Amino acid sequence: MTDFDAVDALLAGVVPEAELPAPEERVRLRETARLTKAQVARALGVSPSTLTGWETGREPSGETRTRYAYLLDGLRTRLEAAETEPSRGPAALEGATREALAPEGAAPETVAPETAASEEGLEEAAVPRPCVLCGHPARDEVEGFAQHLDPAECGGAAPTVPAPVPASVPLLALAPAEQEPTSQAPAKEALAIRGSAPAKRDPATPGPDPAKKDPAPASTPGKKERPVRTPTRRAFQDAAPTPLGTVQESVREALERHGGDTEAATADLVRTAIPDAMALLDLCRTGARYEIVGHPPLPGILRKKTSRGADEIWEARPKWTRSALPEGPQEITALDINGAYLSALKTHLPLGALEHHTGGAHDRRRAGVHLVTPSEWKHDEHLPNPLGSRDEPGPLWITEPTLRLLLRLSSPAYGLCEPPVVHESFTSGATENLLEKFRNALRDARAEAIGSGDEVTVEYVKAMYSKFVATMGESNFNRELYRPDWMHIIRSQAFANLWTKAYKAHDAGLAVVRAMGTDELHVIGDWRRVFPEGRGVSEVKVKDVYTAQEEN
Repeated sequence: MTDFDAVDALLAGVVPEAELPAPEERVRLRETARLTKAQVARALGVSPSTLTGWETGREPSGETRTRYAYLLDGLRTRLEAAETEPSRGPAALEGATREALAPEGAAPETVAPETAASEEGLEEAAVPRPCVLCGHPARDEVEGFAQHLDPAECGGAAPTVPAPVPASVPLLALAPAEQEPTSQAPAKEALAIRGSAPAKRDPATPGPDPAKKDPAPASTPGKKERPVRTPTRRAFQDAAPTPLGTVQESVREALERHGGDTEAATADLVRTAIPDAMALLDLCRTGARYEIVGHPPLPGILRKKTSRGADEIWEARPKWTRSALPEGPQEITALDINGAYLSALKTHLPLGALEHHTGGAHDRRRAGVHLVTPSEWKHDEHLPNPLGSRDEPGPLWITEPTLRLLLRLSSPAYGLCEPPVVHESFTSGATENLLEKFRNALRDARAEAIGSGDEVTVEYVKAMYSKFVATMGESNFNRELYRPDWMHIIRSQAFANLWTKAYKAHDAGLAVVRAMGTDELHVIGDWRRVFPEGRGVSEVKVKDVYTAQEEN
């Protein structure tokens, strides 16, 4: 093979990516077809949060993009046909879209003539279909979706079904992102959307006369009529799963699987901590006010330069030791800060894609990363530098918690430094409570487990929040959330929290000796009058007590 043959072979493998409509059109096509995010995501082999990212501006790639473009093109074709053919109403459209999402070669779903329907959209089909909530066979259908009406019948884990691929799409090998097993998110979008706009009707076709009522359908000879069933309000229904209950149930099931072996159960739970954390996040986000963009486009400063390298963000990790001790032997207590990353989940996180801004104004309603020139820190003898241990002078990219800490320390209330000079920023609209329910669920599960001596749950919760933070960046273990900006911000918040505790000890008259990482603080003096002792997230515990003195 000549050099030109190799080039020709390379060019032959380059094909243009499938075209996709604008994000607003993607949402319109799906909603007009009365498809939920869960249905479409399941058909494409992705998570609902990934589909949300596509519908808010993120662009898929590779084979997944081809399948998504094929689906949207098919939906547009069917919708246009429904608009030009008055006989194709919403029911026909739903049947067509369900057929498009069915696995290749699957038999079409049929409904027996004797199927009875109520005015609430409830039907009873002759052929059982998998329930959209639990996956087990169900005869009842609501708005065309099979499900159990009786909560007592609906339960158990849904069987694992491979993600279907639309017909006529070449079954190429999936990318590693599609091969990675992911957790099954709660079926919060399983029911059909009520109030969706029906297909348009030709104005020339007369509509039904409201004064006339359709005659009752004649009964089929030889067949027993089934009474029309309508949903009823039951007095004692199973309560919806709670975040705390979900964590406790996972631990209970793990212990049952391993016959009460706590070590084996703990190891099993730690292995599934990442998908379990994402499922818990989805449950905590049910009915949330803010939409999460799980895979936004990122600026180059947030991308690693090499596979094992780092990006350009400085997290301000403290690594500080006091230069000189007070005279004489000193008893030093090394304190351990409990749940540092768990507490750091309460921080200002950007909701959407980061937008570039220039100028020195800081908007407290937004969050992100900022290029700043910090001012000189003149208190290193008694307090660590809030920027951490940094040798290079000049501008650097810092996160939202670090910038807010520097601005606070430059205020008249502290007066410890001059405000940093902000040159440019990448920010988005933000909220401090984005992960609050998720944090509270893990905090409550941890507190209850500590109170009952349940170390299995304690280790499980620790693995969930620590791995959640560690894998939301460029990681192969969490395909549902790709937010390196969040990872840096949460870590920086943990460092800022440790600095705040060091300042609290210093302000109370204690001598701060060392501050390291997220959870290590060494002090001289009666620390119990400053910090409560215990294992709670608002408490500290003793890691070590030792004696030292300054060498002459």
